[in-house]
Amino acid sequence: MADDFVHLHVHSEYSLLDGLGRIKSLVKEAVKLGQPALALTDHGVMHGAIEFFRACKDAGVRPIIGIEAYQTAWGRPMGGRDPQLDRDNYHLLLLAKNMTGYRNLLKIASHSQIDGYYYKPRVDHDFLAAHAEGIIASTGCLGAEVPQLLSQGKEREAYERLGWYVDVFGKENFFIELQEHSIPELVKVNKILVPWAEKFGLNLVVTNDVHYVREQDGGPHDVLLCVQTGVTLDQPNRMRMSDGSYFLKSRAQMEATFRPFIDLPASAFDHSLRIAEMCEVDLEDPTYHLPDLPIPEGFTYETYLRHLTEEGLQRLYGARANDADVQERKERELRTIHQMGFDVYYLIVADLCNFARSRNIWWNVRGSGAGSLVAYCIGITGIDPLKNNLIFERFLNPGRVTMPDFDLDYPDDQREEMIRYTVQKYGESQVAQIATFNRMKAKAAVRDVGRAQGIELSKVDYIAKLIPGIPGKP
Repeated sequence: MADDFVHLHVHSEYSLLDGLGRIKSLVKEAVKLGQPALALTDHGVMHGAIEFFRACKDAGVRPIIGIEAYQTAWGRPMGGRDPQLDRDNYHLLLLAKNMTGYRNLLKIASHSQIDGYYYKPRVDHDFLAAHAEGIIASTGCLGAEVPQLLSQGKEREAYERLGWYVDVFGKENFFIELQEHSIPELVKVNKILVPWAEKFGLNLVVTNDVHYVREQDGGPHDVLLCVQTGVTLDQPNRMRMSDGSYFLKSRAQMEATFRPFIDLPASAFDHSLRIAEMCEVDLEDPTYHLPDLPIPEGFTYETYLRHLTEEGLQRLYGARANDADVQERKERELRTIHQMGFDVYYLIVADLCNFARSRNIWWNVRGSGAGSLVAYCIGITGIDPLKNNLIFERFLNPGRVTMPDFDLDYPDDQREEMIRYTVQKYGESQVAQIATFNRMKAKAAVRDVGRAQGIELSKVDYIAKLIPGIPGKP
């Protein structure tokens, strides 16, 4: 049964040690509720965007890509590191309206980490204004700038600041956001913001500050907060949520949540659907974008790869290079590589290996790439695939739907030199380092939960040791 509501303020497990919900579980619950769309707005990061997009598409749910950014204080630069002026920050909900907005969100997320990190990855008002195109924003939760100023009794300042946001994003892309989580200050703020929406000509939108999937997940989430802050559940003044309402609710539940505190028009709930319809982001790009590589005049990537392969073949195999089986293998590999558009990829990897060789940097190639004769001939690998009966098709074949990759290992103390060379050769915009995430495995989770519950360490350790270690399993 369809539910005419969309959650626009949602934290997943990528809001590290703060969000409990896994992306697939959040999407599954949205489907169960009959909601047509769902947003992902993790704290200061967009790590889950691709996973979320694909999970939504697989489930027939419209994905809304966003972020709950951290903002510096008004007038403070994102590079500020003053303990008195820069320690505090505001929250700000941002949603990608289109691909321009998505790219701007990526810039905001990246620069807040690179240039603005001080306790949290922060963005300043100037950078935000310069990258507001294609973004839908709101007044945010109680931790956002306008609600914070209102809760501090600074109504004039809050009113002026609201005007700034409207000027930056435009009336059609900026909404008055209302939440209700049993917080007295929030009730006060909502009662001020509703008439302000009419004064500014802005639309209201209701959200829930989702940090877990189902209502019964509130208890485990409370334990997670204790793990984050390193305290036990019985500490009286510890960080905790205001109540157990931070889950994916139905529209009826959302209406019931607000009813005792404020009389809202149906449009405040309907606008969640309107925003969802406004957001059109498609992250499915079937093409590969490889950087250009300078090659000698008169060659194409295809002919240059063939030239290097044939040179290497003569050098490595001598008289045997002209044997029918060797020539057939060479031609088959070159044909497949070219048909799949990976001539330049082979040349780029060979270039990295040649640089490492010139600098006496040891490297090793892991995986099925060692089965490529072309890779052996152009100096990527050092193992003879013919002598060792290695199969090229395990690495690359016409039926493969994902791009192959050579896994190159370098010594830790020379890795930075390889990165510098790659950036200098191909440009900063063509090179990226990819983050990996460790998950809590069973033994570690038992120990963390035991500490949070104040159980004696010896007992927790005893229980943890009873859990068998299974390779590849959490």
